Amino acid sequence: MDSIIVTGNGPLKGQIPITGAKNACLTLMPATLLSEEPLTLTNAPRLSDIKTMTTLLQSLGAEVSQLQDGQVLVMSSHALDNHVADYDIVRKMRASILVLGPMLARDGHAVVSLPGGCAIGARPVDLHLKALEAMGAELELKDGYVHARAPGGLRGGVVDFPIVSVGATENALMAATLAKGTTVLKNAAREPEIVDLAQCLRRMGAQIEGEGTHTITIQGVDRLGGATHPVVTDRIELGTYMLAPAICGGEVELLGGRIDLVGAFCEKLDAAGVSVEETAKGLKVSRKNGRVRSVDVVTEPFPGFPTDLQAQMMALMCTAEGTSVLEERIFENRFMHAPELIRMGANIEVHGGVATVTGVDRLKGAPVMATDLRASVSLILAGLAAEGETIVNRVYHLDRGYEHVVRKLEGVGAKIERVSDR
Repeated sequence: MDSIIVTGNGPLKGQIPITGAKNACLTLMPATLLSEEPLTLTNAPRLSDIKTMTTLLQSLGAEVSQLQDGQVLVMSSHALDNHVADYDIVRKMRASILVLGPMLARDGHAVVSLPGGCAIGARPVDLHLKALEAMGAELELKDGYVHARAPGGLRGGVVDFPIVSVGATENALMAATLAKGTTVLKNAAREPEIVDLAQCLRRMGAQIEGEGTHTITIQGVDRLGGATHPVVTDRIELGTYMLAPAICGGEVELLGGRIDLVGAFCEKLDAAGVSVEETAKGLKVSRKNGRVRSVDVVTEPFPGFPTDLQAQMMALMCTAEGTSVLEERIFENRFMHAPELIRMGANIEVHGGVATVTGVDRLKGAPVMATDLRASVSLILAGLAAEGETIVNRVYHLDRGYEHVVRKLEGVGAKIERVSDR
């Protein structure tokens, strides 16, 4: 099993290109199931999760081709011959549930296994199912599978989400494009990935208004066509690499970076003493003056502070001046990286969904274990600022969400390598 070895090596300098968003691409790919015509995605990230979604779509009868070294995905669902999303594929990734709405909307039936993914607490799919029921779907849970039917097709309805859910909003949005009549999604998620999906669906011929707000209105159409769509910049990869020069000093330009994607995150960096400047090519990040200051963080749905940057922000706070409080309000059980950071000398106390971090002068390298995707990269960031060698084990999580992390950090001066069977 691979490990990543990081040795603290001082300030970073250079440029890091930011790829298309994993979470956006995983949402856009199932949209091909809504149409018989080709859907082409450009700026696609090259990640194991994308391979898993490719395998899932192909198992349903879709054709998926990778061009330009995998950065362009050409998909066609003109001949779907299977409507069962099998457990052996779905268990690897929660985003697999997003094939349910499109298949049901197009062909009136689907059988989808309940999904798996990172072990960061319960993330039930009940909101997905209630949204589809509001559009007339008949659902049955049997033997770990969702059996869905809409014999006369889905029909428009009002979906009022009790809590904001990105995945449920995405599933409902795709399903509603082919439903008869008008569908209104209330308390909808506002994430950039939702906006990106709506823009893609509109290119395919969907009639959608209100994406980026809490109320999205969809007028169903009889059919959708093909389209070419660029995947939006990955705001989580962007935020992650913005923290690298914040943690160990230097100046790094993030190519393709956009402040509108990470507004709340940038506000916290500014308060901590980290400079973020817009450039012609993206964003340039550096420390303003010496040691960063502690700031408090509460994770919230967009446009609030992203839960997917909480672990990385904790790594920064480990060596900040003062004490910070990080409150996780999106997922329970998402502080599993804390014990690993403590192994490196961090001063962290966790009580339920709240972590209190008192900054120390210096972290020390140690063998640590990645517990999920974002935790794994937080340990790499901590290793950049640590004294000595940090060995991050179980980095297969990393391949799900970060493309060429070693190469990108090496390119700005980090001392980092990936090794096998150490």
